Amino acid sequence: MRIDVLTLFPEMFEAVVGRSILGRASEAGLIQINLVNFRDYTHDRHRTVDDTPYGGGSGMLLKPEPVFEAVDAICAESKPEPESGSESELGSGSPYIILTCPGGTPFTQEKARELAAKEHLVIICGHYEGFDERVREGLVDEALSIGDFVLTGGELPAMVVIDAVARLIPGVLAEGSVDEESFNDGLLEYPQYTRPPEYRGMAVPEVLLSGDHGRIAKWRREQSIRRTFALRPDLLSKAELSREEKELIMRLESCREEE
Repeated sequence: MRIDVLTLFPEMFEAVVGRSILGRASEAGLIQINLVNFRDYTHDRHRTVDDTPYGGGSGMLLKPEPVFEAVDAICAESKPEPESGSESELGSGSPYIILTCPGGTPFTQEKARELAAKEHLVIICGHYEGFDERVREGLVDEALSIGDFVLTGGELPAMVVIDAVARLIPGVLAEGSVDEESFNDGLLEYPQYTRPPEYRGMAVPEVLLSGDHGRIAKWRREQSIRRTFALRPDLLSKAELSREEKELIMRLESCREEE
């Protein structure tokens, strides 16, 4: 996968994309992350990327020209060459363009899986008071938000999207590592333990030491349901549950009502 990030502060990404799992994935050729400063696509001596909003108001808005021109350059550079004697398909190789902003679609694990199936992403990081609306209207395929709060810029949300998406690309993590995680099957992940078997009076559940894989799988599934019920009950409506598991939730609801 190729990911181009349009940002005014590319140095913010260097410690993230070049280290740990992302760094190893880049070295292995599984992902290519390019940092593009759209200030390089301005045409005045001050390299101006923002201006005051029409109609008044506080703050400054990102101008459309440098953003559009930066994306144009990326698209032109990444467009595949037509095969000899034939014309390339219209739109072939076009990147999927994302804008990070508070008003975007909530970013979820399901969305991360959807984006991981794409070959080329462009992520535009907003900044200042926001951006000229024509960026959203005429350029962006989808706007994404990582939560109902406002940050000083879109760089941190872009890092979140990159990390969540990159780890789902085949080969980035060890096989099977993403099969049992939170939000798979609509549930939060079960609690996990490692050595020592007892620490400061807290013991590892006996079932995990039993070696009985059937009992362990059943315990983990039940714990996932209990944890989801306690922390994120809204997720249960999307989960595929057996009759026995639905009865467990009814018992949990009954206990909560009695408290």
